[in-house]
Amino acid sequence: MTKTSMRWLLTIAGVFLYVGDIWTDIVLAVKYFQEEQYVWTGFTVMFILIGLLVTQIFSYAWYWDDLNDPLLNPEGKKEISDMSKPGLVVLAFGLGIFTRYYHLLKEGFQVVWTKSNGDGVDKLREVHKKLFCVATDLSMLKLFETFLESAPQLLLQLYILLGHNEVSVMQCLSVAFSFCNTAWSLVDYRRCLRRSLPHIREMPSGLPTAMYLLYKICTITSLILSYSLLLILSIYTTVALTVLWLLATIWTHLLETKFCSGRSLEFLYRAVVGVILTFTFFNVKGQDTKVAMTTYYIFYTVINIMSPSLMALLKPELQTSTLLLTISGLICGCSVLGLVCLILYYVQLHPRRVQCEEDEVDGLGKETKSLARIKNFLKP
Repeated sequence: MTKTSMRWLLTIAGVFLYVGDIWTDIVLAVKYFQEEQYVWTGFTVMFILIGLLVTQIFSYAWYWDDLNDPLLNPEGKKEISDMSKPGLVVLAFGLGIFTRYYHLLKEGFQVVWTKSNGDGVDKLREVHKKLFCVATDLSMLKLFETFLESAPQLLLQLYILLGHNEVSVMQCLSVAFSFCNTAWSLVDYRRCLRRSLPHIREMPSGLPTAMYLLYKICTITSLILSYSLLLILSIYTTVALTVLWLLATIWTHLLETKFCSGRSLEFLYRAVVGVILTFTFFNVKGQDTKVAMTTYYIFYTVINIMSPSLMALLKPELQTSTLLLTISGLICGCSVLGLVCLILYYVQLHPRRVQCEEDEVDGLGKETKSLARIKNFLKP
């Protein structure tokens, strides 16, 4: 099986996880409503809608930019990627990611599973570049959706499970799909990001990918568990999390990111990055991040030490609780393992820059906005 066909099959897996994540959350919201637990219903639905709404806004804006870009659409065609201007209306109904998945799978199937009609190397290269641009936009939208819907949903359901002793099969399924969708989105985005930069080696499969995934999953899991314990201690932890999001958003704003074509969309992007930073470190502009990352993970360690300690001090009756001991053990174990994997990945396995070859000049001047968008993350 070729690399391209494997990526096509992995895209199918990505669709399954995305649909499964949304479906389990919707079913869970209906269950809460039937049980007259309207607060949980409201929060569950809110996270679903926020994730869908924000991703549709970005998806619509990117399609519109591509339609009006003279480099991508020099002939002024009425549609691009099989999407016409009137057809953009469907994105308003939450179908942005599904539409992109449909086009990627459809066009990818024609490339991977049908015989070539004698197309030249240049033609095939152009087709592959087009598919990669679609996959790049999709990976970024999935990253946004993950931290606007999956990660907050994971925190909410864990809080309900741990703090209110309400356990059901659908809650467990929701947590499992949110967890898997988060892991998948992180690796998919990272691989697309590395592949989009010609001066940096592509992220290899195997140990480097596994180490990066383990680092991200362990650090995010331990932080979400810590947030859950703090929420159990006091519901006013939501105020602290809001302040944390505001500080992260302000920091992103001070970096003067230039990710979007419009000012309003740029502010929305910075707010989304603020949410991502609440859960994990995110390289906003591609500058040297040693100081920023070190500061972030010092703060991360403080939270992970503080949350089980406060729980034990303020609720002494739980000091011998199996649940508290288990959660504290998970927080400690995931924190240590995550930080070890982080150090090993960036010291030993992180893809390094490569010298630019002369033939790389062919791609200059024809860079699509999809690649430009993802490269803006790493602009100094």
